[in-house]
Amino acid sequence: MGAGMRYLPSGDCALTVEFGARVDRRINRQVMALDAALKARMQAGALDGVIETVPTFRSLTIHYNPLVLDHAQLCARIDALDIAPLGEVAGGRRVTLPVAYGGDHGPDLDEVGAAGGLGIEEAIALHSGVVHYVYMIGFAPGHPYMGDLPPELTLPRRKTPRTRIAPGTVAVAVGQTVIYPFASPGGWHAIGRTPAALFDITREEPTLLRAGDEVRLRPIGAEEFDDLAARPIEDRITIEEAHR
Repeated sequence: MGAGMRYLPSGDCALTVEFGARVDRRINRQVMALDAALKARMQAGALDGVIETVPTFRSLTIHYNPLVLDHAQLCARIDALDIAPLGEVAGGRRVTLPVAYGGDHGPDLDEVGAAGGLGIEEAIALHSGVVHYVYMIGFAPGHPYMGDLPPELTLPRRKTPRTRIAPGTVAVAVGQTVIYPFASPGGWHAIGRTPAALFDITREEPTLLRAGDEVRLRPIGAEEFDDLAARPIEDRITIEEAHR
């Protein structure tokens, strides 16, 4: 077993491999390295019994068929894996999403900027200047948790959550950014909105973003938002291949 790894049973058909106790890009890259190693074995047909892997901030949950593979056997298989050093693991894709900041699309932008001593344009420039790393997908299908924000944009969740957040809303809290794929309640600070579809069941890969991707947010105006929203889904985003 790798240094710092812990095996935690998750019922009788799942195993969680934990790498640390904090949200940290290096820890998450270890999660992604194990995920890549397991998927390579699965694709090669050399890991019967493993059904699915689910990366999180600091752990990887592995769902398996206990009639084919038991807990001890799975742990032994993981111990025997040749996991590539972090520097040799291909990273995720580079994805650029358009975002209309402020106004009706981002009603909390003024408040977020003021909390960090920033004007509106300064807050937009600072947030859009970050390369947002996708730590995990959770809460709802296609919902990314992305870090890491500078101190000026780091603040707690809203004291009173909203009962409805519009789909595509870009929101911040606790040093991270999320994008709501569907209309739903939400307690994060809404600062903008993207016309990109984060989840579409009709696509071959329904979830737009993946854990390990790097995301850049391109500021746009309200008119361009409306124009892009009327275009085909593939015309609203830019995706580059995996990086290191």
